[in-house]
Amino acid sequence: METVLENWWSTQRQREDGAVESTQVARVPKPVVETSDAGAALLGRRYWETVRRATGGIVRARETAGSLELRLFTRGPVLLSFGAPELSSTRERVECRYPIKGGLLARAPTGAITLAQDQHGEVELSSRITGFFPRLGARPGRPDWTGALYAHVQSRIHVAISRRYFAGLAGRRR
Repeated sequence: METVLENWWSTQRQREDGAVESTQVARVPKPVVETSDAGAALLGRRYWETVRRATGGIVRARETAGSLELRLFTRGPVLLSFGAPELSSTRERVECRYPIKGGLLARAPTGAITLAQDQHGEVELSSRITGFFPRLGARPGRPDWTGALYAHVQSRIHVAISRRYFAGLAGRRR
């Protein structure tokens, strides 16, 4: 049985310099991971598992020495590459941040995806992409329609995966 998310929202914007900022948040009744670096690492692992399942195994995360790559069928081209996960935890926040290093879908090696659990009264799960320059996005000074492929395909896939990720975490209590 799939968990239904009732308190969920998403925002996205493209900055003037062309970078994308995307945030998805879900409120859940209880924490889904422990407040430790191990809990932060689990947030990251569960996200990449969700990517694999949501794409029917077409896109898979492959860990290498100090990095992670999203590839087509494990050995195909690198869609996105990330640095080693940066884990942090406090009593109120658990976070796993992957710096973006490149890949076919990135125009520049900058930005990050951050997966987090915040406990300030209510528990919030979040997936945030910051400072990402998508190759398929509109470039500064170009018409918005030039980024339609990113907006209508890549961005929507990320939002759908985030929603599925939150539902999976909410249904899989710690």
